Amino acid sequence: MTPTDLRAAFITDLTAVAPDLDAATIGDDDHMQTDLGLDSMDFLNLVSALHKRFGLPIPETDYPRLATPAKAVTYLAEMLAAGNRA
Repeated sequence: MTPTDLRAAFITDLTAVAPDLDAATIGDDDHMQTDLGLDSMDFLNLVSALHKRFGLPIPETDYPRLATPAKAVTYLAEMLAAGNRA
């Protein structure tokens, strides 16, 4: 998947978890909690959705790597390239 594809998939899962967000206004450096207003349960639901979509184990220690869309795309690309499937 290209970074553009990964970002689109991430934003799709993000807006499914937080339907009040407008995908068109989400910036690459918007922080999930402070800028976009996700609470801890929303964030866990996002991690679960990403796990289902990509088949990747996402340990809690990696959660900071999902803090913004840009960080998440980089993380997902690295994990997929490494073949870290569940």
